[in-house]
Amino acid sequence: MITFANAKINIGLQILNRRPDGYHNLETVFYPVKIYDILEVVSSETLKLEVSGIGIPNDNQDNLCIRAYKALAKDYDLPPVHIYLHKQIPIGAGLGGGSADAAFLIKLLSQFFELNLDDETMETYARALGADCSFFIKNKPVFASGIGDVFSPVKVDLAAYHLVLIKPPVHVSTGEAYGSIRPSAGTKSLQEKIKLPVEMWKDHIFNDFETGVFNRYPEIRGIKSALYDSGALYASMSGSGSTVYGIFSKKVDLIGVDIQNVVYWMKGNA
Repeated sequence: MITFANAKINIGLQILNRRPDGYHNLETVFYPVKIYDILEVVSSETLKLEVSGIGIPNDNQDNLCIRAYKALAKDYDLPPVHIYLHKQIPIGAGLGGGSADAAFLIKLLSQFFELNLDDETMETYARALGADCSFFIKNKPVFASGIGDVFSPVKVDLAAYHLVLIKPPVHVSTGEAYGSIRPSAGTKSLQEKIKLPVEMWKDHIFNDFETGVFNRYPEIRGIKSALYDSGALYASMSGSGSTVYGIFSKKVDLIGVDIQNVVYWMKGNA
């Protein structure tokens, strides 16, 4: 049985404050995009994860897919499976690829073993694996708050637009990104800003990670500038980076984008 796990982008990312538990309260909008990893599950005598495509660290027992399987197997006495994962979503890109793989595996295992788990149950398992992991269960645009794990409905539809995602050959660790943030508590809620027309987002919707990341990796700042120079209505880094995306009214020739970067064009329908 096969499934296709898609990536996401963050539209805006406001870090509000640091919590007593060391995490940060934030606001962001998660939006699904059409870059996919491929997952397949087959019966097996032993539990195994086989990874192809983009190489990933931790493709062993600590991998999120293995952890997702073990969580379900413990509660539902599942037999072992062989998990095939073909990686196409870039690593360390702010696109949620690892979280997507784990969430889609939970959905795939529910189908494969006819567990008939409802969305809420699957979200509970996914939430234990990572703050954004449960987003991929319903896989629809949401306003996310808390540590990125509290979801509210949001009306965002980019179907009329073209998206370009550019991943430079740079890995930005989440810890590194959080080390240089400037919290934006007190600003107007992103939940209100996202209602503005896309053409107005440039002056109102920001990613608080950008200042620190751009100072450390000016090539990422350069990608955002190149997107605006190419006519983007809105451009932003996704998550803690390093992917930068642009929203365009039509597909265009990009200006000043280094050929070393990985570029994805797609329509914006979620």
